[in-house]
Order: sequence, then C-alpha cells, then structure tokens
Amino acid sequence: MSIPTLDIEPRTTNRRVPVRVYVVPIVVLLVVLAALSAILAVAGSAKAGVNPSSKSLAVVSLPFGSGRIYHVSVSAGSDQHVVPVRVKDNQIWPETKLAPDEKVTVIVTLRRPGWVSWVSSKTDQVRLTERTPAAKVRSTFITKHTQEPLVVRFASPVTYAAYQTADGHVSTSSFSTPRTSLTIDESAAAGTTRVWSSARSWEQPASVNVSWFPAGVKAVAILSPAAGTTIGSVTPLTVTLSKPVSKVLGSRLPAVSPSGSGKWETVNSHTIRFVPSGYGYGLGAKVTVNLPDDVEISGGAKAAAWTVPAGSTLRLQQLLAELGYLPVSFTESSPVAKTVGAQEQAATDPPAGSFAWRYSGTPAALKQLWRASQLTELTKGAVMSFEADAGLAADGEAGPAVWKALMKAEIAGQNSSFGYTFVHVSETDPERVLVWHSGHDVAGGLANTGIAAAPTATGVFAVFEHLSVTTMTGNNPDGSTYRDPGIPWVSYFNGGDALHGYIRASYGFPQSVGCVEMPYALAHQVWNYTPIGTIVDVVA
Repeated sequence: MSIPTLDIEPRTTNRRVPVRVYVVPIVVLLVVLAALSAILAVAGSAKAGVNPSSKSLAVVSLPFGSGRIYHVSVSAGSDQHVVPVRVKDNQIWPETKLAPDEKVTVIVTLRRPGWVSWVSSKTDQVRLTERTPAAKVRSTFITKHTQEPLVVRFASPVTYAAYQTADGHVSTSSFSTPRTSLTIDESAAAGTTRVWSSARSWEQPASVNVSWFPAGVKAVAILSPAAGTTIGSVTPLTVTLSKPVSKVLGSRLPAVSPSGSGKWETVNSHTIRFVPSGYGYGLGAKVTVNLPDDVEISGGAKAAAWTVPAGSTLRLQQLLAELGYLPVSFTESSPVAKTVGAQEQAATDPPAGSFAWRYSGTPAALKQLWRASQLTELTKGAVMSFEADAGLAADGEAGPAVWKALMKAEIAGQNSSFGYTFVHVSETDPERVLVWHSGHDVAGGLANTGIAAAPTATGVFAVFEHLSVTTMTGNNPDGSTYRDPGIPWVSYFNGGDALHGYIRASYGFPQSVGCVEMPYALAHQVWNYTPIGTIVDVVA
C-alpha cells in the first residue's frame, strides 16, 4: 500500500515584502537644488560697473542679479560740487554744462533683488573717477593760400564748433556725427578769430584764438585791436606774428608810446601782448608800437598806431566841480566807483547828476559865465588851477596827464582847499577892482587900466602867471621901450596885461600900458586871492 504525498509549502519565518524606490525624481530634485544654489551664488556675486561713455557722461553695466539703479551721485571740479543728472537706458547725462578736462566722480548705488539679498547685501555701490574730454585745435597758426578756404582742424572729434565772424557775430554748428574739422567762411588774407569747440554735447565749449597768414617769406603781424582804431586807456594790445617772435623781434620787444604805460607779456611762441598798468596810456593819448620796418601789418595799415578818445567836457566839469575847482558843485545820481576802470568809463560816458552853485551870494556876472558841457574860459581856468596844484604845466589843456591826475585825485578824494576867486575889473569912472572869494567880497578899491593908445582888453581871462615880484618890459605907445624892475604882486591874465602894484599919485582912471595897476597894499591883498587859473572879468 502506497502512501500518498502532499505538496506542502515550506514555512518561512521572515517574509520579504517588495518596496518601490523613486530613484529618478530624487536625482532631478538634487540637480535642481544644486543649480539653484549655483544661480544664487552667481547672482550674489554679480558686480555692476560704471564706465566712460562715448556719448553720455557714463554708462552703468548691470549683469544678471546685480540689481537696479537706486541712486546716482555726480560731483565735479576742484570743489567737487554736485552735478544734477538724469539716467536713461543706464546712461548718465548731466543736466548742466560741465567744463572740459574737469575731474568728475560718479557714484551709483544699486538695490539687489529680494531673492538675492539673503546671500548678499541689499545694496551695492560702484564708482568712476574720470576727466571730461577736452576739444583741442591742432594748430592755432594756419597758412592760408589764396582762394583756399580756412580750415581749422581738431585733435579729436567734436560735436560742437563755432567761430566769430568778421562783423562780430558767432556762427555755430552742432554735429550729430562728430567731426575733426571746421571750415570758416573767411576771405581775408590774414586775421585772427575766436574758435569754440566741445567734444560732448553736455560740455561747455573751450575757446582759443586761431590766426591765419598768407604763404610767403615776409613776416606778417596781426594786431588786435586793429591798427587805426579807437581803444580805451587800458586796452591790451596783442601782436600775433606769422613767424616765431624770437625770429622776428629777437630778444628786444617793441617800444610802446606813451612810455611807461604798461609792459609786454608772452602769450605763446608767435604772440605777445602789451598790458597797460595803472591809468594806462591816458585819455586822449596817441598810442604806437614800434615794429621793425620789414614786418608787414595785416590789413594794410602803415603803422601800429591807435587813438584813445579824450574825456568829455561834461565829465571834466563834473570832476573839477567835485574837487572844488569850480564855483559849482556836482552831485552824481549814481556814484561812480573809485576805481580806475570806472573813472575812465565815466570820462567818456558821464554819469547823470546835477550842478548847483556852491556859494550863496555868487555874483551875477560870474553866474553868466557858467556853461555846462562847454569848454569856456571858466572851465579852462579851473583846469589851470588844478594843473598848478598837481605840478603840471598850467596850459588849460585837458590832455592825458591832466585826465590821469584828475581821476587819481577823484579816487583819493584830494579836493582843493583854496576856494574860488572871481575878480571883477570895471573900466567905468572911477575904475575899480573887486575880488570875491568863496561867497564873500575880500578886497576892492580904485585901480588904473590902460590908456587909449594901449588899452586893457575887455573880456574874461584866466590868470596864467603868478609872481610876487618881477621886472616888466615892453613897448610904449610912442615906440620906445620900458623896463621896470621890482614890480610887486603880479598876476598875468592876458598877454602882457596883469594885475599888479604900482605907485601912482592917484588911482581910478586910465594910466597904464594895458595893465591893471593898484596901490601896493591893495595889490598884495588881491595877489593873495589870485593864483593861476583865477578868472578876471574886465568890463568896459
């Protein structure tokens, strides 16, 4: 008997349950995290920059993650003053004109994105220090051939150029595409013009004088101001030569007349400038520069000569009145500054103001002699009085030396302390002399004038010589001569006519040979009040 078999599964004590593992997703996550960390690291370390620009002042570079422009600060010049700017497309543009070749500091503050700031700072700063570009002319001395245009060339491209035309206007040009040359419409064979240029549109133009000369071996001089023109008393004179100064003039600079009015200075190898000092050439002066004979003056002038206009008669009277040399005073509506420049300007362009009689009780005869803006004997006498006080020749002519002395006295406040005298001589019977001084009659009495054959001239005269004693000589009406020594208290006022002392038996009628004779005592009194410039009015 067979025994049946049974299929029985063996019993196991530890049963293994299958487990699902997601390998691929985990790997991807790790890769993403690593990439993100790398991006954050790169973004956190990204650095912006600020660099020079060919158009604007500066340009900001912004790499990924470096952030955005938060604030821009620009300062310029030796004082590093703040410059207002605007930013467009990361370009920084000044809103005011900057000087060429000026130190500029640009500071840009950036704010980083929030998702980067946790691995880096929230803000960052970048800085640029540069100098603004400077446009320069290649040569300021150009040889210009006949019929050729005048072309000024620049060392580097410019966006703006201008020049001064012959009539004084300025011709300007702006270039969308920078250029390196400027053509000037100029037909003159030689000359000098002012040229302005700037490398950037936001720069102040730099200026320079450009001179041109015809081709040739002879030295040509360009004078500024042009020869033959009217200049001011302190106007500098510039001489620009077609050849170096040292070759044309050697070691000696030209003589200038009036001498001692200033000094030469060297501008560059081809140019010298005469700079007046103090009161300069003087009002009414003729100014000359003695150039060598073989130097040709541009424009055809025969000589390097100029004229300084004389001061006006009105201003002459104003100054004499203010300094106390006239019987009138003057009050300026707007005071002229006590400087040489202001006084010289006023000399040719007198200030507004008003004259008034200085003294009460001024004689009517004296008032009739006053004429504002007219160079009468009254004004001439005042000039002579001032000249005598200033140690100048008392000729009554307001030349350069007189104007200089007047302005100097005005600036220093050196007023006359003598007062004002008016002498009235009456030829009516009995003849008399009356002296009025600063509001009062100070002397008077009988006098003798000229006989009919040698009369005392009537009219208004200024005393031109003042002597305590002298010898008088002359011709008598009969043709004989006289020589009288020891004549005292003499004030000459018209040729040989004078106020003086003379001993006569009586006075009050014609007895002299043209003079006004007085007793010694009266003559002494009169002499004390009749210095040079005193007005003597002889009335028939």
